Amino acid sequence: MSEEKKCLFLDNGKENELYDIVVIGAGPGGYHSAIRAAQYGAKVALIEKSFAGGVCSNLGCIPTKALYASVSLLEDIQEKAESLGIQIKDYSINFEQAVERKNKVVNDLRLGIEGLLKAQNVACFFGFGRIEGGNKESGFDISIENPNGKRFIKGKRVIIATGSKPAMIPAFNIDHKKILTSDDILNPNFKKLPKSMLIIGAGVIGCEFGNIFARFGVKVTMLELLPTMIATEEKLVIKELQKKFEKMGIKVHVNQNVLKIEATENGVRAITCDATIPKEKIETAEKFIYEADLCLVSIGRTKLSQDLGLEKLGVKIERGSIIVDKETMETNVTGIYAIGDVNNVGLMLAHVASYQGDIAVSQALHSLGGFDIHPRKASDNDVVPYTIFTEPEIGSVGLREEAAKKWAKENNKKIYTGRFYYSSLGKAKCMGKEDGFLMIVVDAETDKILGASCIGAEAPELIAEIALAMNYGITATQLAETIHSHPTVSEMVMEAAEDVHGLSIHKASRIRK
Repeated sequence: MSEEKKCLFLDNGKENELYDIVVIGAGPGGYHSAIRAAQYGAKVALIEKSFAGGVCSNLGCIPTKALYASVSLLEDIQEKAESLGIQIKDYSINFEQAVERKNKVVNDLRLGIEGLLKAQNVACFFGFGRIEGGNKESGFDISIENPNGKRFIKGKRVIIATGSKPAMIPAFNIDHKKILTSDDILNPNFKKLPKSMLIIGAGVIGCEFGNIFARFGVKVTMLELLPTMIATEEKLVIKELQKKFEKMGIKVHVNQNVLKIEATENGVRAITCDATIPKEKIETAEKFIYEADLCLVSIGRTKLSQDLGLEKLGVKIERGSIIVDKETMETNVTGIYAIGDVNNVGLMLAHVASYQGDIAVSQALHSLGGFDIHPRKASDNDVVPYTIFTEPEIGSVGLREEAAKKWAKENNKKIYTGRFYYSSLGKAKCMGKEDGFLMIVVDAETDKILGASCIGAEAPELIAEIALAMNYGITATQLAETIHSHPTVSEMVMEAAEDVHGLSIHKASRIRK
């Protein structure tokens, strides 16, 4: 008999059982859905082919923020300690130790998730889950395959939460040795800093990694296809980030069409041309060459909708996205739901996946009957905060100013914008973190907040207050009239809300609107 292979995920479920809900994928959307369904008394099975927590906990949000914590401290040492009266004459960077700490954080959270699943009596299965057939009346037949064999269970309802993986292009020759994806960079065994690094793609992921490695002393060069980095963000925010990146020595080249990446004897080489050149003229166009020790390819993510048995059941899939009803998360096949990165609605964010999981669970359990749960529906007006962990940090929610202006023009409306700068905030001065601003955009007629953008200290935390205000229809005036403790960074929100109507106390040269 062959030796049994070690399971990466909990494997305590009983095969050949009928479950109320079967969740495929134990990322932030999947494990959230499983626990939520179990809290309402459902018999739940959760299938995962890798580790608990999915990409977010193991190869995404959490490990990058653990490394970011190290470089944030490093920034304080390098740029602020002396001005704050702290003399640090001798320090060194131990990247391997930072990685070991990152690995411990990941492992601790992974064990924590497994503990929560056990506490809620969720039946867990290690392996690749696939729907083999069935329907909502008889239940769906699901296979679970891992190196130790194949098992089967049935589910009355199924939630697909399989997530995504780094996108790859053949011309980029990703070899996972010198030409890497984010999965390779965050591998527990990646412990040696290169002297130089090329990053292909200056989106959110690329900028976060660029920030981390530049602060660790790596010479970072970023190549971006579009005319700006993080094209979805507020232009003024990106301008502020560019200033900081330049100060850190990060070189960002925009309008770069990367034609080829290749490993060389001494490192890697990227060949590019101007992205504005038409396709038919690329061959004769001027080429540019960039070289470094390593290359990180960060050009987006690919949805993991393949080989799940969905096509056989007739589930609609377009360009890799599982098509769902935007209010219920249900596919065109009754009883099968899809949430998070793998579906076609919402941003590819961990907290969106968790939110959609709540929607899917409420709909699924309500359709089964016998559960005390109200069927929730997602709305087009859902408020989704968006955060980027660079230096300075970035947070946004709702419409950016340019999009708000377009909305106002199309709807014959008027908008007001309030801004407040960290340089005018007492707490920011005390912290030595005076870069950045907070901007709030409102409907001039109703005073309802349309969106906000922030770059600066604790921006991701500040944006949460504005998201709450937007979600419950709190106006800019009501936000401004709310007492904020002094001195705190949260006063940024109050001052920006006051400035919407020209009433900010600590900002000069404004007339009341």
